Amino acid sequence: MSARATGPDDGAPDGTPDEDALARRREQRGWYFYDWAVSVFSTSVLTVFLGPYLTEVAKAAADADGYVHPLGLPVRAGSFFAYAVSASVLLSVVVMPLAGALADRTGRKKPVLAVSAYVGAGATSAMFFLDGERYLLGGVLLVVANVALAVSMVVYNAFLPQIAGPAERDDVSSRGWAFGYASGALVLVANLALFLGHESFGVSESMAVRICLSSAGVWWAVFALVPLLRLRERPYARQGDGVGGGYGRVSFGDGWRQLAGTLRELRRYPLTMLFLLAYLLYNDGIQTVITQASVFGSEELGLNQTTLIGAVLLVQVLAVAGALLMGRLARSYGARRVILWSLVAWTVTVAAGFALPAGEPLWFYALAAAIGLVLGGSQALSRSLFAQLVPAGKEAEFFSLYEVSDRGTSWLGPLLFGLAYQLTGEYRVAILSLVVFFALGFALLWRVPVRRAAAAVGNTEPGRI
Repeated sequence: MSARATGPDDGAPDGTPDEDALARRREQRGWYFYDWAVSVFSTSVLTVFLGPYLTEVAKAAADADGYVHPLGLPVRAGSFFAYAVSASVLLSVVVMPLAGALADRTGRKKPVLAVSAYVGAGATSAMFFLDGERYLLGGVLLVVANVALAVSMVVYNAFLPQIAGPAERDDVSSRGWAFGYASGALVLVANLALFLGHESFGVSESMAVRICLSSAGVWWAVFALVPLLRLRERPYARQGDGVGGGYGRVSFGDGWRQLAGTLRELRRYPLTMLFLLAYLLYNDGIQTVITQASVFGSEELGLNQTTLIGAVLLVQVLAVAGALLMGRLARSYGARRVILWSLVAWTVTVAAGFALPAGEPLWFYALAAAIGLVLGGSQALSRSLFAQLVPAGKEAEFFSLYEVSDRGTSWLGPLLFGLAYQLTGEYRVAILSLVVFFALGFALLWRVPVRRAAAAVGNTEPGRI
């Protein structure tokens, strides 16, 4: 028999928490630490250091025309990082359904979380050896680490319904998010100290970057131990046969059959599907801005690494404030309206990036501030709005599709960014090309009648949309 997800008011008759409630809160505190562990990879590696550094390594290996030739294909060195990101998210779509089927059918999430976490941490730690002309090594390590991250996040998110009752899931999820932002900011401060003072530490600038990259893997590995030690497996019962705790045989096709079944279920709710399509488009734009902003800042605007790190720190801090502010606005005006406003802000911000003057850090900081204010809130409100459009009892199934589909389309933005630069040689054109994702996402979200969509899945119609 599976464990019941209890609520925040569970406790003894005298008002003190009972042992189950205390154990659940201990698990929750352990669960937060995976966000603390893994967010440094997203912030320090993907957002700050790896893009500019891998681009420089690719340029060192380029021919006289500025091209490298991975697998014999001509690729402009400045596009290599964007293409590697696209390859990683495409591969993650192939791997995630199988990992999800393995975790669901065996009822053993922790081994899947452990393997994916330590494969990702190992690949990130190995980035210490990325120097000279080893751009292919950098591309391979990026793909392995990013795929491992994707798999681990699917399993990590699947623990949430088990460790938190319905009334407390928003708070628990938000605290995990806050842990991640705090971790990213803390490590970036240390990275900045090393990068700025690399001469006093007796290391070269290249060595300092490699230490920052690899230390993210070490951080990931060390703090992943906390959730692995504190989270508990739940007995698993197969539907239809009542057998619990079995280690069912899982084939590659099982993952795809599970995904296909969820897609068939989604077709019964076309308004939910329309929202999901809108989200996938504008979130693709958001993710591409996050991963490519450092390359744009360093290569097009000629900004140094110190400026880029400072800008990312600003984004990290303001994302928390922006999420809280947009949450307050949503209570007054509704999540859908606030998200639509944020998409207008994203469009204006990206368009402004096209006109930023080179070599002017102040304007880049202004752009970073604008991104930070809309970043956390647009993603947080999208998740809560999607929850309104999911049928009761299907939350895990639909949010699994949400994660898989997100990864399934988030290669389009980096691909368009890379193609725009490949064809024009201008990062300004590449950044401007992302406007299409926010414009199309806005147009589709505008067409989603949230009250009718919530009613269609059997949920109470929200008071404000």
